[in-house]
Amino acid sequence: MLGEMGYDEQQLRIENARLKEEFERVCCLVSQYTGRPMQPMGPTPLLTHSLDLDIMTPYPRKYDQDHITDNTMLPNLPFMPENSNFPVNSLMILDEEKSLALDLAVSSMDQLLKMCHLADPLWVRPSDNNANGKHVLNLEEYARMFSWSVSLKQQPHEFRTEATRDSAVVIMNSITLVDAFLDANKWMELFPSIISRAKTLQMVHSEASGHASGSLHLMYAELQFVSPLVPTREAHFLRYCQHNEEEGSWVIVDFPLDGFQNDYPTSFPYYKRRPSGCIIQDMPNGYSRVTWVEHAEVEDGPIHQVFSSLVSSGVAFGAQRWLAVLQRQCERFASLMARNISDLGVIPSLEARKNLMNLAQRMIRTFSLNISTCYGQSWTALSDSADDTVRITTRKVTQPGQPNGLILSAVSTTWLPYSHKQVFDFLRDERSRAQLEVLSNGNSLHEVAHIANGSNPGNCISLLRINVASNSSQSVELVLQESCSDDSGSVVVYTTIDVDAIQMAMNGEDPSCIPLLPLGFVVIPLGQTNNYEGTNVITKQPSDQNGQLPESGCLLTVGLQVLASTIPTAKLNLSSVTAINHHLCSTVQQINAVLGNCGNTTANFSENNVENEAAPEIKTNDLVGPAS
Repeated sequence: MLGEMGYDEQQLRIENARLKEEFERVCCLVSQYTGRPMQPMGPTPLLTHSLDLDIMTPYPRKYDQDHITDNTMLPNLPFMPENSNFPVNSLMILDEEKSLALDLAVSSMDQLLKMCHLADPLWVRPSDNNANGKHVLNLEEYARMFSWSVSLKQQPHEFRTEATRDSAVVIMNSITLVDAFLDANKWMELFPSIISRAKTLQMVHSEASGHASGSLHLMYAELQFVSPLVPTREAHFLRYCQHNEEEGSWVIVDFPLDGFQNDYPTSFPYYKRRPSGCIIQDMPNGYSRVTWVEHAEVEDGPIHQVFSSLVSSGVAFGAQRWLAVLQRQCERFASLMARNISDLGVIPSLEARKNLMNLAQRMIRTFSLNISTCYGQSWTALSDSADDTVRITTRKVTQPGQPNGLILSAVSTTWLPYSHKQVFDFLRDERSRAQLEVLSNGNSLHEVAHIANGSNPGNCISLLRINVASNSSQSVELVLQESCSDDSGSVVVYTTIDVDAIQMAMNGEDPSCIPLLPLGFVVIPLGQTNNYEGTNVITKQPSDQNGQLPESGCLLTVGLQVLASTIPTAKLNLSSVTAINHHLCSTVQQINAVLGNCGNTTANFSENNVENEAAPEIKTNDLVGPAS
């Protein structure tokens, strides 16, 4: 436990865990390339190197960036690379391979159409009652129907097949959707909590008219689950688009490079997209019906037991999640483009409203990236316990958009015996959240602006004023908050921001320079593994009986961030780690207590002995500092 070990030992444990994780990644990569297993690292002695310490500083209201001159990377600390970085490779489809690529595109599209439309025997009812009448993919029938696909480069049996299917109606026309799928930046905007980075590497083929139909793109993407306990999935793939004018539908299909390209980078953990994608059918009034299939060959990698069932059942990266996020983002986009709003409140114009929504979108994306494993971000456990879910990491930030300096992040996940909706409604309401002393710091919040961005009343953006004591010398501060919910889960994210920054954003000035350091909550409903067509009963699943989750309630992930130092090259000290860990655990305990059970019936996967610990005081403003 953190409070039971000396400073030197704690620092060595953090560094030792990081090095062990990196070594295991190398072992897996070597095994994939050579076909021979490489022995992972056994017990290792503690390293003799330790980190010097600096004193943790609270997030300043006004901070001087001129003194930040040394851009040397922090030694021996987990670090998130800049967002512009992509895996370096010279992957290209050669001219003599393009005809083969187009043939594979047509075959993959045909396979996707059949997987979207066919039922028995391709999708069958399982023999038990675990799927609630839903269908699962029959792998034997799939191998018979699509022998060309199965005969491509096969991987060892330790990789499992994951396949899911779902359908939904979204409030966006097919042309706009297709345009978003074929533009990597727009695609990321459409799925901010799923796609951490994406890039079009090559336009392999396009029609002479420049029309989207018939175009073939070579792409790279990294997919994330918003937690440091689940590895990201990276893939290079080809994306093909085809329009059926008679039916008024579009097909977007992704397929692997196995048929002709043998030297593309292998990801860790291993992930290959089998023919996957969607059919977009035009509907009246600008709506579309989208039928989605996610099909992949995967290696789960080091997934914590708290999320293992969600990943292995296909929920974490499956079709249901993609469509749930798409539905919500389409509603958000419709709200963004709305022009018939009569009551704007304190927001001066429709353009100001749009700018505020864009700022909130950046806040959500920043939060999602900062608490996941994207961009090679590594996290350190504070305990040797397999049940512990607390993870910490540091980031050196020198670019605009976040506070410059050394940022310390901490995340934990806890099971709560309450419904997903109950927890979401509590956390998104600033009045109920004020009951959490650890977050409110004794101050109440008052909503001064409200933007609805979906049919769910919880899907909204709020601008809140912090009501400080009358005798306080503290300047007026605001809180920018966005809450959003769909069938796959809910998110509540907020950050403090000063009046000048909000004014600048609403006046149409470039908001990218406004530094945001959001904290927030992710709520995942349980019991959804049986709610849609997938592979939860016919692929080989790990038979881990330890730490199995109940079939009801929800998983609450809390993500906190603190500016540990305004100097990017500062060295992390133990008091910073202790303080944010104590704050994180106190937040979870107070949420559970206010919701009714005071922690007595909660199976908390984080066992942290910090309740009686004399942790350094950490204020709310240390965690979500003002924007400038």
